[in-house]
Amino acid sequence: MADSLAAKPTWCLAEWMPEDTGFWSAVGERVARRTLWITTGGLTLSFATWFMWSVIVVRLPGLGFDLSVSQLFWLAAIPGLTGATLRIPYSFLVQIFGTRAVVTLGTATLLIPSVGVGLAVQNPSTPFWVLVVLAATAGFGGGNFSAFMSSTSYFFPKARQGTALGLQAGIGNLGVSLVQFLTPLVIAVPLFGSLGGEPLSVSGGSGGEAVYIQNAAFLWVVPVMLFTLAAAWGLRTIPVRGTLGEQSTIFRRKHTWIMTVLYFMTFGSFSGLAAAFGLLIGQVFGRFDDAPDPLRYVFLGALIGSLARPLGGYISDRLGGAKVTLVCALLLLAGSVAITFTTKPTSAAQFGSFLAVMLVLFLASGIGNGSTFRMIPIIFPPKEAGPVLGWTSAVAAYGAFLVPMLLNCSFARYGSPDAAFLGMAVFYTANVVICWHCYVRKHAEVKC
Repeated sequence: MADSLAAKPTWCLAEWMPEDTGFWSAVGERVARRTLWITTGGLTLSFATWFMWSVIVVRLPGLGFDLSVSQLFWLAAIPGLTGATLRIPYSFLVQIFGTRAVVTLGTATLLIPSVGVGLAVQNPSTPFWVLVVLAATAGFGGGNFSAFMSSTSYFFPKARQGTALGLQAGIGNLGVSLVQFLTPLVIAVPLFGSLGGEPLSVSGGSGGEAVYIQNAAFLWVVPVMLFTLAAAWGLRTIPVRGTLGEQSTIFRRKHTWIMTVLYFMTFGSFSGLAAAFGLLIGQVFGRFDDAPDPLRYVFLGALIGSLARPLGGYISDRLGGAKVTLVCALLLLAGSVAITFTTKPTSAAQFGSFLAVMLVLFLASGIGNGSTFRMIPIIFPPKEAGPVLGWTSAVAAYGAFLVPMLLNCSFARYGSPDAAFLGMAVFYTANVVICWHCYVRKHAEVKC
């Protein structure tokens, strides 16, 4: 069987039986692992380009860009809106076009924001509408998640899907922390020499610190090209096919909608808080002379949430995803209330308490990301699990838009983020009840 598949001169495999132990040991595991690591690399770059604006917006006002606080929150939020919207059609593409074509083209689209944003931010006179359009193109990275993750669910047997999906999403999510960590470093140096363009001055004039803000986008061009080539060369398409109509049966399953709500709680929180974290630090503590630099701390939330995601999948493989999700919902509820006691500081010395609670929110959302994704392959049959993974991740990605906008409205109306966090606490309370009733209690319809 292995020889016949290896000899077949095509990018499409004739058969795929991951639950067959003989097939898995002879052929399946090797192909699945190669697919996992290539798509995970592409997904990491997808998240990096998707969240590049979460760091760029923090720097723009000091570089001569005439933007209001509201406009800055919009630029941080718009990639979330387009990324989430693109995830809806992307959820169904793998069964229609196959893994190799979808992942290769999806990775290649990341060149659009990587080049376009790098060119636009070199000029402080760039109109706001141009920045909005380019922020929207960063959403290509967000859309890729649905296609890449649904593809992975087809390659692995059920017993390994929690770990595989947790690893892919966790490492992929590290792209957020990666862009937030690397950006302050690369914008300080002429990384690309004369090819990278001239720096801007922090003072907005000829003097002051030179900042190569364009490097925040140009940094990803070469890695994106390399992983596009890797996907085109190394990926295979497996015989899992379904029309859009056939896949739409998931919308008649009540558990599709239940899991959509639960996953929105986890990934929506992670992506939304990651997009707004830098601006949130600046708005809460920026008035103090010794205020913490948001770019020194912004990457920590995404880092902890990303590293926690594989842990959530691993623990859920052993204890059950629903129980882990319930605990995460309780932590999110407690954290969203506790943070309101830290958002009216009298000095910058109180930043430590604020940061600690925020990191608890990121930790809980990260573990919950892994546990909810483990629940889906247990609840749904294989042909439906992929589209459900894609659909739930599509809706949850709107958190990257809604959370920054909710914080924006809270600041605009009340001068603090408290109203936004208390509103989130109400949502988390509803999720505690839903998760317990549907999947955890003694007589729950589905135990997962």
